Amino acid sequence: MVGANDIEASKKFYDASFGAIGHDPGYTDKKGRVWYRSKTGIFGITKPIDGNPASHGNGSTIAFLVESIEAGNEWHAVGIANGGTTCEDPPGVRKNGVYLAYLRDPTGNKLCALHRAD
Repeated sequence: MVGANDIEASKKFYDASFGAIGHDPGYTDKKGRVWYRSKTGIFGITKPIDGNPASHGNGSTIAFLVESIEAGNEWHAVGIANGGTTCEDPPGVRKNGVYLAYLRDPTGNKLCALHRAD
């Protein structure tokens, strides 16, 4: 779960970026929270319940496994096209052989697409 100040802008970003890696659009519940479900987990976006503005966690990153480098590149490109911003180094394979692509969502939450080559 991450906080969002603009649920619609965040839903647009997550529907598009998660859609690029094969996930269905989010479901909005009666409380206005948006949920994304897969066979490996659940992810949600919400306005903070304390009424204060949402903010990103400094030093926090949420990673999502992707099936290929191409899927990670697509996730990154679609995320930018739908309100995200790139951060960290450009998408690519790092010295340890792991592919990483970083984005910030419209609220500033830091995300990473991760692929480990066999």
